[in-house]
Amino acid sequence: MDLEALDIARWQFAITTVYHFLFVPITIGLSALVAGYQTAWLRTGNEQWLRMTKFLGKLFLINFALGVVVHLGTLFSAYFILAANSFMQNPVGYDYNAETGRAELTDFVAVLTNKVQLVTFPHVILAAYMTAGAFVAGVALWHLVRGRGQQGSEDRSMYRSGARVGAWVLLVAGLGVVVSGDVQGKVMTEVQPMKMAAAEALYETEEPAAFSVFTIGTPDGTTEKFSVTIPNLLSFLATGELDGRVEGINPLREQYIETYGQDPGATYYTAGDYTPYIPLTYWSFRFMMGLGFAGMAGGLAVLWATRRGRAPTGARWTWVAVGLPLMPLFANSFGWIFTEIGRQPWVVFGLMTTEQGVSPGTTTGEVLTSLVVLTALYGVLAAVELKLMLTYIAKGADPYVEPQLRDDDNDPDRPLAFAY
Repeated sequence: MDLEALDIARWQFAITTVYHFLFVPITIGLSALVAGYQTAWLRTGNEQWLRMTKFLGKLFLINFALGVVVHLGTLFSAYFILAANSFMQNPVGYDYNAETGRAELTDFVAVLTNKVQLVTFPHVILAAYMTAGAFVAGVALWHLVRGRGQQGSEDRSMYRSGARVGAWVLLVAGLGVVVSGDVQGKVMTEVQPMKMAAAEALYETEEPAAFSVFTIGTPDGTTEKFSVTIPNLLSFLATGELDGRVEGINPLREQYIETYGQDPGATYYTAGDYTPYIPLTYWSFRFMMGLGFAGMAGGLAVLWATRRGRAPTGARWTWVAVGLPLMPLFANSFGWIFTEIGRQPWVVFGLMTTEQGVSPGTTTGEVLTSLVVLTALYGVLAAVELKLMLTYIAKGADPYVEPQLRDDDNDPDRPLAFAY
């Protein structure tokens, strides 16, 4: 089958979205943890906190080069980016100008206070803290396990403390992700019922509706060979009630066709059908949740293994250290895949389909060139970051050096009063 500009553009958007958000959660969350460690050092004078500040600060700066800026600026940036994305999920604060054929902003505050935005922002930021906590816990745990017998007691104490701090951040933020995700699911059902139906591959309306943990069947829902379900759970996730009504894909499809019309030449999974690609929507939703819960379980295991001054031993803990940061990191990626795939075939829900969003005159060759160039560039940048990260993680924290600050406030070469 020949690829069209629309198909290639979708691939480019998917690659760009996933790549971009590999670095952002670590940047957002790690900036807060570095600031927390430095604050702890300034208040207590404990040299371990300064060493961790410098160690994690180096890793933050490597990621910073390919991510976004320091913590407060990051939060503001994230808020406005998510406000734009929330408009795509639930357009508010606009009027349609029939003369120009454009949707024009009329209420900026409405965009910033979009109900989707108000639940998406805390969910995303908490997921970032969760990711950074797992990163810190994994790095510290790796040094704690691999350096056993080679480190002094102060190093072991520092890395054990770092593993526990990271694990606690992971768990607390993870609980926040669960709560905010529950609220987000109910708002999503209200404004995008097709996305919730697609997340469950629920083809017919059910009241109450069960949640399928795992299902094997045909993509169109006509055949189900095997399924593990939890009764009433989908009703609660979607409506907050155990016997709540959840609309199915088939009746929603007919409703959308009646509301928005259908291209006579449209085929299944195209704009005229108003149905997202069900298998990817279904499984990305489950990978998002499954990896998130697995990360929280890993955090609990780290806290248990390091309780009362203990330090874990054995090769299996090395694998835990390596896998722990990856689980919430990939959970974030699958979350964005679900968010954007579940919105299809809309660029802006109810206003513009993805097909209508392709720039007029854009050729397949032009989009393909853009895809190849950007993907190659992202691949090189990712390889550079991974190499730098692994190099500095392996080096570990530098020995403690007492910070030296000059007394002359008028000296232009006086270093900033910062840990570096």
